[in-house]
Amino acid sequence: MSSRAPQDTGRAAQRLWSVDEHLADVLAAIRPLEPIELQLLDAQGCVLVEDVTVPVALPPFDNSSMDGYAVRTADVQGASEEFPAVLTVIGDVAAGSAELPTVGPGQAARIMTGAPLPPGAEAVVPVEWTDGGTGGGAAAGMTPASAAPEGAGGEVRVHRAAEARAHVRARGSDVQAGDLALAAGTVLGPPQIALLAAIGRGSVRVRPRPRVVVLSTGSELVQPGESLAAGTIYDSNSFALAAAARDAGAISYRVGAVADDAETLRSTIEDQLIRADLLVTTGGVSVGAYDVVKEALTSVGAADDEADGGRMDFRKLAMQPGKPQGFGTVGPDHTPLLALPGNPVSSYVSFELFVRPAIRALMGLADVSRPSVRAVLEADKALGSPAGRRQFLRGKYDAQKGTVSPVGGSGSHLIAALAHADSLMVVPEDVTSLEPGAELEVVLLG
Repeated sequence: MSSRAPQDTGRAAQRLWSVDEHLADVLAAIRPLEPIELQLLDAQGCVLVEDVTVPVALPPFDNSSMDGYAVRTADVQGASEEFPAVLTVIGDVAAGSAELPTVGPGQAARIMTGAPLPPGAEAVVPVEWTDGGTGGGAAAGMTPASAAPEGAGGEVRVHRAAEARAHVRARGSDVQAGDLALAAGTVLGPPQIALLAAIGRGSVRVRPRPRVVVLSTGSELVQPGESLAAGTIYDSNSFALAAAARDAGAISYRVGAVADDAETLRSTIEDQLIRADLLVTTGGVSVGAYDVVKEALTSVGAADDEADGGRMDFRKLAMQPGKPQGFGTVGPDHTPLLALPGNPVSSYVSFELFVRPAIRALMGLADVSRPSVRAVLEADKALGSPAGRRQFLRGKYDAQKGTVSPVGGSGSHLIAALAHADSLMVVPEDVTSLEPGAELEVVLLG
């Protein structure tokens, strides 16, 4: 990282950038991570980079969906409790059985759930439709084979008829060999991991989850669990953003608060580059005398020379909260870095608008932003908004009613209100007052 004196970043720092312009610049500089082969559990949360087809049908053989008896339908036709069908039990068929008995006329095989349907059998009658081989009334279940091996022989009385294929899962009824199991671009969650395992895949080719390092700055910050001294506050931003990065699909690393010292910050960032696909800082990007992120990184950002390891721009955006923003790359690998403001709500809103899309882009996803809906404002009074700024207000969205209500005020420090919000209400740049009953865009956070 360069240690040259800070330079003026020029007109970029003087104009007001729109939210859309800044996001476009961020995404233009992001490249999806290179694919790697991972074992199934390691691939959870990752994005497939290739189509996966089914090599074998699921299930791979006809099998029973019940514990009961494999029978021929002709042998149980007309069976009832008064006139049961009496069949000879020729053995057990358990799940995983390789050697299967052949069910002939007047015979039945005791069969377990998931076990292959034996030759000759056409249906399965649940054990509850039989006497379970006891000679009594309807059975509630089967006696364990280890406790009563004789249950695999003798006779069974069947009290109900069964149609052909009753309680039989057909081969390929889930998926057929050659079917598309999962398409490239799929995010692998537990159900997808289960499917991959079921078709025999031990590993898959994916884009890995991005590694995101979060650093908060400020000499006033104290770690939760420690005692507060005069003029200090607890560091909530790094926890919020590390959790938000994880929620977006990344592997997140939280670095304890860095004091307001440019050299210390530069050194800390250099140390973290080894484990970062993306760096996020919070605080120190405004115009104050102790805004160290801007001081520490401007020297890197002003450089056009590739050897300096990156380029940073610090901007003012036409938005509220979150006006001061920084973005660029640092280090020899040109690792992306997003510098967010330090007020809690400002940093979180900025994360949702810019960092989350960057994480999703690193994962190789096409849809990078939160979903949004149109909703009707439900409020006691009109909501004011500064002219020329896109305002993001915390809201509570009611999907059934199609309404959204404000939560707390517009202050960028009101973190308690943020904890009770599930959405962001978007007031456009050309709107200064939004009356109750007006329709507006709502970004869903859940």
